[in-house]
Order: sequence, then C-alpha cells, then structure tokens
Amino acid sequence: MVWPEDVLSIILATLLGATIGLERELSGKSAGLRTNLLICLGAAVFTIISGKMAAGAADSATRIAAQIVTGVGFLGAGAIIQDRGGVHGLTTAATIWLVASIGMACGARFYQLAIISTLIAIVVLIGLGKLARPLEHSVERNKSKKSSRKQN
Repeated sequence: MVWPEDVLSIILATLLGATIGLERELSGKSAGLRTNLLICLGAAVFTIISGKMAAGAADSATRIAAQIVTGVGFLGAGAIIQDRGGVHGLTTAATIWLVASIGMACGARFYQLAIISTLIAIVVLIGLGKLARPLEHSVERNKSKKSSRKQN
C-alpha cells in the first residue's frame, strides 16, 4: 500500500532528479533529464521498498541500499569513455552516483538532505563548470607550448 509520505518521497525525488537532469540536458551531456530523473526516482522507490520489506530488521534495509549503490556504480561506469584524448564522462558518472543518493535520501524521508544536496550539485555543475572552462584552455595552451618546444 502506498502511503502519503511515500507519494511525497517519489514526487520530491522526481523533481530533484529532474532539476539536476535539466542542467545536464542543457549542457548537452549524454545522461540528461530523463536519465537523471529515472535514476533518482528508482533509487527512492527501491529505498521505500527496502524499508517496508525490512520492517524491524535494519540490516536488511542496509543490504538493499548497498545494492542500489552497486547497481548505480555500474551505470556510472558505462558513462565513462577512454580514448586517445583522455577520459570523458567522469562528471556524468559522478552525477549519476549523486542523483541515486538523492533518490535514496528522498525514499528514506531525509528531505532536507536531498534538497540541500541538489542545490549544492547545481551550484557545482553550473558555477564550477564556468570556472573550469578558462582553466581548461590555460592547461591546453601550456600543453601545446610544451609539445612545440619538444619538436624544436
């Protein structure tokens, strides 16, 4: 049976997952709105289910939570790509991992933790993304200077 608190948990997980997913979508990342929303919602649902199944047996609930983390780690690993230019997708993988934890927080009814974590994630993704671009260009210039020196 679904209780009003469960409905609040899954609605909040949907909204918070969508918030982070929207930023990823607007940034043109492979794991965008739908992916992040569904990961957050799924983690919340699994957490709610584990709490109900493990009623009175706390160790069972923590085992299910550990399996959520493992499964999401597998999804994140799939987002990481290595090529000649380096490794890509680490932020996407980290975002998937974080979104799952936010979903778990919603499912466990730790709403303040979920909301604050989402706000911090948005600040990091947007704010530090803008800061990182000039730093990346500076690093690329330094690399090209070093490689031109080696050729001479």
